[in-house]
Amino acid sequence: MLLVVDDEEDSRQGLSRELSRYAADYRIVSSASAAEALAQLEGLRAEGAAVALILADQWMPGLTGIEFLARARDLHPTARRGLMISWGDLSTPERIVEAAALGQAEFYLQKPAWAPDERFHQGVTESLAAWWRTRGGQFEAATVIGEYPSARVHEIRDLLTRNNVPFGFHRNDSDEGRAALERLGVPAHAGPVVALYNSIVLVDPTNVEVAAALGVEVRPTQRTYDLVIVGAGPAGLAAAVYGTSEGLSAALLELEAFGGQAGTSSLIRNYLGFPRGVSGVELASRAYEQAWMFGTHFIYGNPATSLAEDGAERVVGLLDGSEVRSRAVIVATGVSYRRLQVPELESLVGAGVFYGAATVEAQAMTGKPAVVVGGGNSAGQAALHLSKYAARVTILVRSQSLAASMSQYLIREIESVSHIEIRYGVEVIGCGGDGHLERLELRDRASGEVGLLQAAGLFVLIGAEPFTAWLPEAVSRDEWGFILTGPDIEERWTQARAPSLLETSMPGVFAVGDVRHGSVKRVASAVGEGSIAVRVVHEYLASSTRPAPRR
Repeated sequence: MLLVVDDEEDSRQGLSRELSRYAADYRIVSSASAAEALAQLEGLRAEGAAVALILADQWMPGLTGIEFLARARDLHPTARRGLMISWGDLSTPERIVEAAALGQAEFYLQKPAWAPDERFHQGVTESLAAWWRTRGGQFEAATVIGEYPSARVHEIRDLLTRNNVPFGFHRNDSDEGRAALERLGVPAHAGPVVALYNSIVLVDPTNVEVAAALGVEVRPTQRTYDLVIVGAGPAGLAAAVYGTSEGLSAALLELEAFGGQAGTSSLIRNYLGFPRGVSGVELASRAYEQAWMFGTHFIYGNPATSLAEDGAERVVGLLDGSEVRSRAVIVATGVSYRRLQVPELESLVGAGVFYGAATVEAQAMTGKPAVVVGGGNSAGQAALHLSKYAARVTILVRSQSLAASMSQYLIREIESVSHIEIRYGVEVIGCGGDGHLERLELRDRASGEVGLLQAAGLFVLIGAEPFTAWLPEAVSRDEWGFILTGPDIEERWTQARAPSLLETSMPGVFAVGDVRHGSVKRVASAVGEGSIAVRVVHEYLASSTRPAPRR
């Protein structure tokens, strides 16, 4: 349902008329006051109703729109909440900024000034689309049937989520799961089953088999390219968009999910051009589509395993034993979250223990205690997303402050959520549970005191290890494995010309994004580096084909 709250009769009726286009799929409810709307929301919560969107006028007697939306968040935490202001109202900017920073309102809309006001509807439809992404739509490109909890089932669901493939899930011991398995003619304990919309049924498939069945390329379509990009995070996707749009033939290799770590973020609010925020999956999906439209060849699940020089070409070896050649290579393999080095946790990965945000598991935390380990932006976003479902979210931070590692807007929003607690100076040293995580053993780093914390889910987002072990020694790296570029490689540079800004110690090979030494570790900077790298590649290709100067 959609709820609109406005104390002015004419304005409320106008909004109801404008929202009537959604009446075929949503129940439209209007309220004349914040008090009346709160009572309605209380009743809807008791009924178990699904409230998708709440729109409230800012200036109402009793409670302002911001105050009302803050109360509404507690009643329906997954509903999208928008503040409505009138055209020309210049009295609310500070309040809007404050409300967004504290998570009281997720966006604002200017009230319709004419009918139909498509700019108003753009905000409404974007918000509804975001709500459906977290809830799951009616179309299922895939249906997953398997044990729960299960590390492999979790991996399949997580990969489908991160690659923006709509799917449904049934436990194999549920009525729906048993009926589906019987209909498909698959034994109950055959392993995870993936039934696709095109009637293909896969039993205990690999990730590559799922991708191939969905029509995704898993091998190069040609032997030689102008450019091969390794890694499809924001930097790699940006390089693909700018490279192919500027006439380069390009292949992009990705092992797990298009969007990289950014794809696990439930909401990126500080990315340029998205004032209402954008999920990592949505941003990655748009970038993928954009690069595909320009002609990028995407190769999934067949990652680079080696890199070598062969004259003017660079040869990238692939996991299946094949190779692809190109005139230039951009390495954008990014980083992975470090493990906690607690042996007991490894047996519970996928059964309450997750490395990364694991947004697919958020709804499974409904009414349960969840724990996030980490102090960066990804950890903050994960905690806020989990808070919509979990009874309590505890953030564990080894240091004594978040200021150095997390954006201020996230810190403020986290502090405004009453059931998120931050515990500083603690670390996980053990865990327990009967087939599923139930509790964590924590140690205070200063005092050494040990205690237990109840937890149904542990989401680990700490540190970063670069994906660079596959590279040859000719590509110089720092002591942590991050790739050195530009001025940092001058001691190992052997060419007569100076190295380009993003060029590695192997000429014609460039590094961008989080995998590069000295990178900023932000989505916007990764996108910027990916686009700059294409300009540098053009310069390299032009110089490599230019006749040598006469001596």
